[in-house]
Amino acid sequence: MFKAKVFGRLFVMATAVAFLLLAFSAAFSQTKLLRFPDIHGDRVAFTYGGDIWTAPATGGNAIRMTAHPGIEVFAKFSPDGNWIAFTGQYDGDEQVYVIPSTGGVPRQLTFYPAKGPLTPRWGWDNQVYGWSKDGKQIIFRSMRDSWTLPIARLYSVSVDGGSAEALPMPEAGSGDYSPDNSQLVYSPQFRDFRPEKRYGGGQANVLYIFDLKTNDAKRITEGPRAARDPIWMGDTIYFNSDRDGHFNLYAYGVSSGRTTQITHSKQWDVRWPSSDHEGRIVYEMDGELQILNPKSGRATPISINVPDDGLARRPSHISVANNIESYDLSPKGERALFAARGDIFTAPIEKGPTRNLTHSSGAHDKWPAWSPDGSQIAFISDLSGEEELYLITQDGSKKPEQITSGGSAMRYQPEWSGDGKRIAFGDKDGKIFVVTLADRKMTEIVDAPRGQIRDYVWSPSGAFLAFSMDVHGNGYSQVYVWSATDGKVHRVTDEMFNAVSPAWDPQGNYLYFISDHEFAPQISQTEFNYATNRMAYIYAMALRKDVKHPFPPESDEVAVSRTPREGEAPAEAKKEGEQEPPKPEARPAAAPSKIMTIDFDGIMMRVARAPIGADNYGGLSAKPGFLLYVSGPPFYYGRQGDRPAQLKLFSIKDRKETLLADEIGGGFAMSRDGSKVMLRQGPAFNIYDATPQGDRSRKPVSTAGLAVDRVPAEEWNQIFNEVWRRYRDWFYVPNMHGYDWVALREQYKPLLKYVAHRSDLNYVISEMVSELSVQHAYVEGGDFQIPPRPRVGLPGARFELDKASGRYRISKIFEGENEEDIYRSPLREIGVNVNVGDYVLAVDGEELKGNDDPYRLLRNKVDPVSLTVNSKPAMEGSRTITYRPVNDEGNLIYLDWVNGNRRKVEAATGGRVGYIHIPDMGANGIREFIKWYYPQIHKEGLVVDVRANGGGNVSRMLIERLRRKLLALNYQRTSDEADTYPDAVFLGPMVALLDQNSASDGDIFPAMFREAGLGPLIGKRSWGGVIGIGSRGPLIDGGTIFVPGSAFASKNGEWIIEGHGVDPDIEVDNDPKSEIAGRDPQLERGIAEVMTRLKTPVKLPPRPAAPVKTPK
Repeated sequence: MFKAKVFGRLFVMATAVAFLLLAFSAAFSQTKLLRFPDIHGDRVAFTYGGDIWTAPATGGNAIRMTAHPGIEVFAKFSPDGNWIAFTGQYDGDEQVYVIPSTGGVPRQLTFYPAKGPLTPRWGWDNQVYGWSKDGKQIIFRSMRDSWTLPIARLYSVSVDGGSAEALPMPEAGSGDYSPDNSQLVYSPQFRDFRPEKRYGGGQANVLYIFDLKTNDAKRITEGPRAARDPIWMGDTIYFNSDRDGHFNLYAYGVSSGRTTQITHSKQWDVRWPSSDHEGRIVYEMDGELQILNPKSGRATPISINVPDDGLARRPSHISVANNIESYDLSPKGERALFAARGDIFTAPIEKGPTRNLTHSSGAHDKWPAWSPDGSQIAFISDLSGEEELYLITQDGSKKPEQITSGGSAMRYQPEWSGDGKRIAFGDKDGKIFVVTLADRKMTEIVDAPRGQIRDYVWSPSGAFLAFSMDVHGNGYSQVYVWSATDGKVHRVTDEMFNAVSPAWDPQGNYLYFISDHEFAPQISQTEFNYATNRMAYIYAMALRKDVKHPFPPESDEVAVSRTPREGEAPAEAKKEGEQEPPKPEARPAAAPSKIMTIDFDGIMMRVARAPIGADNYGGLSAKPGFLLYVSGPPFYYGRQGDRPAQLKLFSIKDRKETLLADEIGGGFAMSRDGSKVMLRQGPAFNIYDATPQGDRSRKPVSTAGLAVDRVPAEEWNQIFNEVWRRYRDWFYVPNMHGYDWVALREQYKPLLKYVAHRSDLNYVISEMVSELSVQHAYVEGGDFQIPPRPRVGLPGARFELDKASGRYRISKIFEGENEEDIYRSPLREIGVNVNVGDYVLAVDGEELKGNDDPYRLLRNKVDPVSLTVNSKPAMEGSRTITYRPVNDEGNLIYLDWVNGNRRKVEAATGGRVGYIHIPDMGANGIREFIKWYYPQIHKEGLVVDVRANGGGNVSRMLIERLRRKLLALNYQRTSDEADTYPDAVFLGPMVALLDQNSASDGDIFPAMFREAGLGPLIGKRSWGGVIGIGSRGPLIDGGTIFVPGSAFASKNGEWIIEGHGVDPDIEVDNDPKSEIAGRDPQLERGIAEVMTRLKTPVKLPPRPAAPVKTPK
């Protein structure tokens, strides 16, 4: 009895202790994805779920410091621990803020508009790095004085406010002061968010010690891999590097010059180390925080529980009208069909409810298509984990039925046969499958050797499927027809001409298609060269030899009147002004009752062109008596076409073309009976009658009822898995660079349960894909709640504080080129009376004082902005000027730099050598090339500068121009100089400048410049990223990923450039001291190389002697 009582009490006590331990464990369970940590005293600070938190350095419950829809990141304690500086989005853009470390109201310190919103690989502008040793200044990185994202520099701003001041290094990412504040360790590069592990290209971070007195810089890290996140404590600089394959901490002895590895992680990277500068370093690893004693090398994990309210993970009912991916119409056009945010919807055209048919927050349902009888809807979904074909009843009364299985690739839109017995769909490998619904049998009917097939369409009877594909890899597609009877595929158009977009005549007599047959080109205004445009015509192919010509000759014939029979009253004459009674609306003819046949013998000869002019056509469809198609504008690179895309309707009988709808955003959907078309116009959807008078029938289609029950955790899991599949499906080599792609998915998948913000998901995905050690592996966008960005009335100028008077004055005005809007300089427009050196005393009447920031007063301004200015720091005698501001000064900064370079070349060569800078290989780059190459073609030499070139796809066009060789000359009576044959040949020597920021197609250009023998490359090794990318469609919440899918190789069949970059022939570094002194050693060497080659200039032969042709 006694023993039993004792045992019972012990059991009760043990149970109570167990419950307490469980409660304690639950209270202090580890939260992961704690990011960007810092440490001071007994507290750590970090970002979780987009907000700043602090927690005991020994672990425990965290305390929230900020709460805002925007992001707050990079918390840094002041040296005395009383303040926390951070980067936040409180007013829409990313600025520097400070807050008491015990909590309070954040105070904004910077006001110049931040670049962005930036994609994740660029991080955030105005990133806080730390404090000055005396705690009076906050150090941050800003892009405010840069024209391109890879280039930034460090600034300091007083904790008491005022304008920010640049540190002397011309380019800088992370940095930290020496203990005595006389030096600074820093990296000129900023690439800390790039999803590229084990990167060894020219842009890899290196560390320098910069002397703030002499401006000398000493490199302290070597090797091809990154060295970043420097921390200077005592005589040691600690930094983060992945030189051993994973990011680990290393120690560099300032006195000894020796480097020692401190941490030795073999699976997870050390991320974002930060220090209290008193012997502790905190960093994140596997989403958790660890505190390192660098002397002993011992790291202590700290268990932190974040009592987040889970707001970002809470299920919610949200509108998805802005997330529509694709759309269709019911067979008779009574309801619209949408795929939006991963669900399938039907919506009424006029009356009735909007129905969410699938309610699948954790699946990406897409490509819906209505069955011919209107009873079912087919769609593609990854509900099973792979993309499969599903059917669901049109009213959603039954659960979706999975039709296919075993899928292992991205799949495209289902297409119903006219009899409803078969469904065709394509996949990313260029295959088309046909599923017979009666027995669920799936047949592969074609496998395109190149690209995907997306324009497959059934014949009216369902006996044939037409599509186009490119089989030769020359960019020319032909139309093919598959027969369901014998399974054969027949090419039906000439392989010498591009042909796409087949469309069947509803009567089964013709196959319509679009083909390029207009070859009269446009001629360039800058050189005698051509560009093709509006090449396509629409054609009709007779499917059998007994089919009549679709567009026979027209002829006016006499109508013979019939004499009334005896007893028959003559027809009444129509009275003047009387109209004929309306005829009943013609109904689309039914599909032919007999089995449709095609006579393939001689089919290519049975083709007639529709009597419509050549244009940029697409989206061809047919209905009884009519063709519908989209007519697009000519394509300009970098500017809008001369008209919007238009939906047109062509009457086969009347031979008349009618504009049905203007300004359409892509394609259109036509009801199966041909009576209605629906299309996207701007953000809205509208439906029209598909008739010649249909332009007056426009009705809006409401998408207001499209809503989903969103479960963020389910969405995030789906997105993670879809990204993984897309990389599996689209990565340029199937071996995934030798990595176990399944194992990597399993390594990172456990972190999903800790995702508390969409940026967390992008981070986890980026970490996974970066394991592939490839460039261009980008993750972007998603469902973010970013506040609206402020409008800042920028003047295209710079201000400096006159400390003696406590007033700001204009230190620089960007001259710009007011002939071009992109280079418009507000203070250099006609009538704006202001000069460099003038004091700015007020902005829109609000006084500007020295303890304020001029850009604070310029925020949230609209046109025009007024400045009170004077030549002296006093209101007396001041004047008021007004200007039209710009939103971004990047173009003005760029032009100022380029013009400065051009002046240097002009001065150093006496005008003999030209200079061109190409900022990217896209719209801006080709524009600048055209603008500056042709006016300088008469120069004796040329410097082609692709430093900081952001890439694109036009390098081949530029190389083709630069490599032209002189074949002959042409002389005119009135010209002293000969014209070259071919046109626009540059005769003199060239050099190309490149640097670590020459990227992507900006890598390819210098490599091909050298391959073409155009001249030497001067500068630094380039970025090294030449595997091309494609987005492959939006993610479920509108996010985007880019999969490296097409790699660059040499003509010898070897992979080149990727991961290493392009080595210069002559290596020249633009060291900080030279740049601070106003020099550009790379440009100087380029000038010298051209001038050396001009010692033996290229000379044209003299004009031949005038021939004498008189008879002898």
